[in-house]
Amino acid sequence: MPTVKPDGTPFDIVKSEDDWKAVLSPTEYHVLREAGTERAFTGEYTDTKTAGTYTCRACDAVLFTSDTKFDSHCGWPSFWSPLAGESVILLEDRTMGMKRVEVRCASCGSHLGHVFEGEGYGTPTDQRYCINSVSIKLAPAE
Repeated sequence: MPTVKPDGTPFDIVKSEDDWKAVLSPTEYHVLREAGTERAFTGEYTDTKTAGTYTCRACDAVLFTSDTKFDSHCGWPSFWSPLAGESVILLEDRTMGMKRVEVRCASCGSHLGHVFEGEGYGTPTDQRYCINSVSIKLAPAE
């Protein structure tokens, strides 16, 4: 797992892999730190409609809001945009024999999922941030 962003600056939160293993469950560690994927339709937030803010499960950085969450029926929580600013970084991903765009937390570098464009969902950005539930936590609105 990289300790610096693509521009060479360090992530705000850097821990050893042993430290990450001490604070994350084995499944969380696999997805967040080893770029794994949870099985489709098994995640805690796939069908959640609760208003609130979604944060990185590894470092609590604010990433998405329920205002941009939509029903894509793809098996994972989907958002049409991260929060404004630098909350996520996008990296080219050529694993699994295809070209995709990986989404990582800009604060700690943890893997969140992938972003896809041009799928016809009719969202304002024509993007689908396909995010693993195990990578995020929902803080319900008050």
